[in-house]
Amino acid sequence: MTHPASVTHSATVPAPVADVTPRVREHALSLPAEELPAYLYDLAALREHAAAVRSALPGSVELYYAVKANPEPEILTALSPHVDGFEVSSGGELAHTAGVVPDRPLAFGGPGKTPAETAAALAAGVARFHVESVHELRMLADLAARVVPDSRVEVLPRFNLPLADGSLRTSALSMGGRPTPFGMDPSEADDVMRFLTDGSCPRLEPRGVHAHLASGLGAEAQLAVAESVLTWSVRLFERHRVRLHEVNVGGGMTVDYAEPAARFDWAGYGAGLARLATAHPGPRLRIEPGRALTAYCGWYATEVLDVKRSHGEEFAVVRGGTHHLRTPATKGHDQPCALLPVAAWPHPWPRPTAGGELVTLAGQLCTPKDVLARGVTASGLRAGDRVLFGLAGAYAWNISHHDFLMHPRPGFHFLGR
Repeated sequence: MTHPASVTHSATVPAPVADVTPRVREHALSLPAEELPAYLYDLAALREHAAAVRSALPGSVELYYAVKANPEPEILTALSPHVDGFEVSSGGELAHTAGVVPDRPLAFGGPGKTPAETAAALAAGVARFHVESVHELRMLADLAARVVPDSRVEVLPRFNLPLADGSLRTSALSMGGRPTPFGMDPSEADDVMRFLTDGSCPRLEPRGVHAHLASGLGAEAQLAVAESVLTWSVRLFERHRVRLHEVNVGGGMTVDYAEPAARFDWAGYGAGLARLATAHPGPRLRIEPGRALTAYCGWYATEVLDVKRSHGEEFAVVRGGTHHLRTPATKGHDQPCALLPVAAWPHPWPRPTAGGELVTLAGQLCTPKDVLARGVTASGLRAGDRVLFGLAGAYAWNISHHDFLMHPRPGFHFLGR
C-alpha cells in the first residue's frame, strides 16, 4: 500500500471514513459541547496494536518508538512495555521522555544538536547518539571527553545513502537518497570511520550505521531499503576491520489516510527482516516507527457549529480546526472522519442542515486553508452533530499552530487505561 503525498477529491470521490471503536464513540457523544473539541486516545487499542507489532518482529530486531510522533506521557507509558527504547530528537524530548519513562534506553537523533543538549544527553547516559555531520561528531568527541571522561559513548553515524532508481518513488516524505540536510554524504563515510578508529576520539565507539531515508513506504519497499542499508553498512565496517554491532534502518512505515482501514504489513515486514538477519547474522537490526504505532489510537472529536452553502457547495464549520489538527493541511489530504448524529438541539433558532450529499468540513480559522476534509458524504448533517476525525494519534496536536486566533485548546481524554 502506497502512501499518497496528497489527495484531491472530486464530487464523485467521497472522503475516507474513519473506523471508530465503541469506547471512543460513546465518549465522544457523552462530552458536553463546551468541552469540545477534544482529543480521545484509546490506550487499550494502542497497547493491543503495539503488542501485535512486537510479536510480528523477530526477536533479533529492536523496536524503538520515535517520540516525535506523539510525546503525550500516557502514550509513552502505554508503549513502554512493548518497545525496546525511545528515539528522541531534541533536548526537550530527551528531558520529557526521561521523566515519563525513566531508566528506559534512549537514542538521541536529529540534525542541529546544540552543545548544551548534547552535554545534557551525555550526562543523562543516553544509550546511542545518531551523528548527523562531521561537525557534530567532533563536538560529541570533545564533550564526551569532558562530560563522561570514564565512559565510552556509542555512536551511529547517519548517512544519506544512495538508493536504486525508483526505490523512493512511493514515499510520502524523503529524508535521503537525494540532497537533504539529514545525515552525511556517503563520500564522507571512510573519513568518518578513520576518525572514529585512529585514536582521535577515544571516548567514542562506532557501533553501526543509522539511515532513515523515507516515510510512507509499504513493507516491500521498506525491506528493499533495509537490505540496501544493511549491505552498504556491512561493507563499510568490513573495509575498516571494525565489528558492526547494529544497523538502524529508521521508521516511516506507511499510514494511508486515504484508506484508513489498510494497515502496514507487519507480518510480511517481520518475515523479511528475519531473512535479512539470517543473511547477515552479525549486526542487530533496529527500527524506529512513530506514526505507524500511534496514529490509529487517536481521534479528534468536535461538533458542527454551522452549515452553509456557497457557490453551489456546502460547508460545515466545526469547533476547532487545523490549528489543533494540522495534518490534513500539512499533507494535503482529507482527514478520515465519522459523523455522529445528535438528536437534541438546545437553541430556539432553526437548526442549520445540509441539503446535499457532500459537505466540506472546515474549521474556525480566518483562512481558506482551514479545511479538514472535502467531499464528506453527509446527507442531512446538522449543526450540533458530532464529528470524529481518525488517524489523529500521531503528528496531530503536537505539530499544530495552537495559538493562531487564540481559540480554546482542546481537551485530552485517555480511554482504556
